[in-house]
Amino acid sequence: MSASSQTSTLPGEHAASTASPATSAEKIGLLEKIGYGCGDLASNFIWQAMSIFIVYYYTDVIGVAAGIIGSIMLFSRVFDGVSDIAMGYVIDKTRSRHGKARPWLLWLAVPFALSAVMLFAVPDVSPFWQVVYIAVTYNVVCLVYTGLNVPYGTMNSLITQDQYQRSLLNVYRMSLALVGVLLVSNLTLPVATLLGGGQFGWVVTFMIFGSIGTALFIFTFKTTRERVKPASQSQRDSTVALKESLLTLCKNRYWALATSFILMTYIFNALNSGAVVYYAEYILDDTWMVGIVTTAYIAFILVGMACVAPLTKRYGKRNAIIVGELITIFGYLVMLIDLSNVTLIIAGTIIRGIGKAPINGSMFAILGDTIEYGEWKTGIRNEGMVYSGGSMGIKIGSGLGTALIGWVLAFGGYVGGGGEQSATALLSIQTLFIYLPLALCVLLIVLMLFYDLDKRYPSIIEDLKARA
Repeated sequence: MSASSQTSTLPGEHAASTASPATSAEKIGLLEKIGYGCGDLASNFIWQAMSIFIVYYYTDVIGVAAGIIGSIMLFSRVFDGVSDIAMGYVIDKTRSRHGKARPWLLWLAVPFALSAVMLFAVPDVSPFWQVVYIAVTYNVVCLVYTGLNVPYGTMNSLITQDQYQRSLLNVYRMSLALVGVLLVSNLTLPVATLLGGGQFGWVVTFMIFGSIGTALFIFTFKTTRERVKPASQSQRDSTVALKESLLTLCKNRYWALATSFILMTYIFNALNSGAVVYYAEYILDDTWMVGIVTTAYIAFILVGMACVAPLTKRYGKRNAIIVGELITIFGYLVMLIDLSNVTLIIAGTIIRGIGKAPINGSMFAILGDTIEYGEWKTGIRNEGMVYSGGSMGIKIGSGLGTALIGWVLAFGGYVGGGGEQSATALLSIQTLFIYLPLALCVLLIVLMLFYDLDKRYPSIIEDLKARA
């Protein structure tokens, strides 16, 4: 059944949006693509550095117990889920001369950098008040990050409605994000040490990172433009009630599929990044392999990104993702030939990196396409709420993946502190690094088989234009 024929059977639908003035033929300039991608580069200069090093900093530099830090971060994941939905609704209510999502990059660029510096400036007070300070500042950073990240993701759907242009924007976003990960993972410790080490070195390092991040966010704001607006004049002039906006999401099955895909992908990512240190130490018997495996993985994702745009243009985002998952599965099969062979592990990692490219390059673009489907089906356009669900999927998925590492290791009888591990503990490490991610790849392929929006999207856009 075509999109246009189906809409005639839906009673009570309202006028929907067009890409005024963005049409499917519009090209997004190179500067705007780079500018958009720099938003994720800015985030990673601060957030990724925190994600990689914050626990180490609190435990080894400040001297706070690891269990307390873990409890603070568990609470923050719950808090993040609530703040994501709230921020999505705030975006949909925002009215400014700069748009609805884009101005938040300007408003919060400096506060984000300042809050990150405060996070490391733990005062020399009693342990109790240090914990209070950490809990407050960490959640402030999470809140401000949500205020930036949800609008930033939403901008993809507001810059253009063209599927291919959205894919290109997402490729630039994810490529520059990975550049940020490589820079931060390799520069943070050397820069902090060069600046004297200790707390002072870390604080000054994040002043530098924060300044770079602020400049990049402002560059993103200056070089991008929101073009897509609701055609319905009533929705342009007023906002949709929160309850109605949430009900709209419940009716959008493609949104549910895309959000579930993102959640499961970030469980995969957390397992992949969190288990590599255990695998390198206890299976490969060489901790230096952590950096080699991680760099090979990210480098070949970047190499694969060069093929994502033509691949998605020719075969569609859904099919490109499925091919990527199949390539990733092949990489794991190579590793399964000999679980302790360094050459096979690196070869499998390179293959997995290439397979990951179309997944990284497409998953947020498919989330953006669900906005038009939801508007076509219900008459309500709520970009902020759609992307808040995706952001919540990232955080919940990352939290679940991290929790799985602890649960599986505990179930296998893993004993921290080095030394010999039991056979079941070694199996638990292999399960985290290979078997569970492999199973997730299979589940993600099954999930994508139900996502057929790519072939329906052109007729949905035409129908929206006809209604307008």
